[in-house]
Amino acid sequence: MASGTRTWSAATEAALYGPGGFYRRPEGPAGHFRTSVHASPLYAGAVAELLCRVDKALGHPAELAFTDVGAGRGELLAGVLGQLPADVAARLRPYAVERAARPPGLDGRITWVGDVPEGVEGLLFANEWLDNVPVDVAETDAEGVARRVLVQEDGEELLGEPVAGEDAAWLARWWPVEGAPPGTRAEIGRPRDAAWARAVGSLRAGLAVAVDYAHERAGRPPFGTLAGFREGREVRPVPDGSCDITAHVAMDACARPGSTVLTQREALRALGVDGARPSLSLASTDPAAYVRALGRAGEAAELTSPAGLGAFGWLVHPVGEACRGLLPDAPERASGSAPDGSAPEG
Repeated sequence: MASGTRTWSAATEAALYGPGGFYRRPEGPAGHFRTSVHASPLYAGAVAELLCRVDKALGHPAELAFTDVGAGRGELLAGVLGQLPADVAARLRPYAVERAARPPGLDGRITWVGDVPEGVEGLLFANEWLDNVPVDVAETDAEGVARRVLVQEDGEELLGEPVAGEDAAWLARWWPVEGAPPGTRAEIGRPRDAAWARAVGSLRAGLAVAVDYAHERAGRPPFGTLAGFREGREVRPVPDGSCDITAHVAMDACARPGSTVLTQREALRALGVDGARPSLSLASTDPAAYVRALGRAGEAAELTSPAGLGAFGWLVHPVGEACRGLLPDAPERASGSAPDGSAPEG
């Protein structure tokens, strides 16, 4: 390996989570880009509705866990807590899983932890977490051999050794590039598969959901999806801590037996967020209520837009029989199509 270079996974780990890393900054993710959590309180309301469904399916346990993985600064947890019925909130044990320090002023009911709690019952929800689990990048050389991409702190790249072992096997199964034209790229998602399996395994019973930019084997992007984001704009991915570094998720590789992959549009509609405009008759009988309803409809439309946030993938995995069917199975899609969260962040 040339001096001053690292694999993309090692460089991303340091840039995002090392001392002074991007995700350890005081402003948090919300200071740089807008997720569904920040777009509207309707999102937290939908998650609260799903949590209530999990609670009912589990028979209203004495302690119900809500685990927010990649919690940012606790915005989703705070929103969910504010929209739960009192009887559910009284039994709830909310966990924020985040590598940054606990922010000041956070609701005292929230337990701030650096790793997923083990052996709990309830809902585990990971909103835009897997896309920040660091992965290596492969690129084909002039002979079509997939080589690991190395990167310097200034973002300059060079090709390293051929991909081998378990990573080569993962590529062959999930993102084949061997023999492809020179410059064809792939992100090796094996660390994400392992991270998600471990998160699902933390539940004794309940439901695990990962929401993220997604693609499936039939529609992998030929040049990969590695990108940087800073202050609401896409920038060149430079692993110096100055920007977010993200790549879309191969959700079909992460999925386990019994999992379902939906689009966010499908999932939120099943949870009561549909973007329907209020009746014009309300404008004459109660103008203030009409304006409020129109605002909610606009927020719902943004969350469910098939050209934007609505195209995110929802990977849904029930743990135990009780929580099967809380969200519908994905409808049949045309061959080769897949949930694809390709809208820009921010």
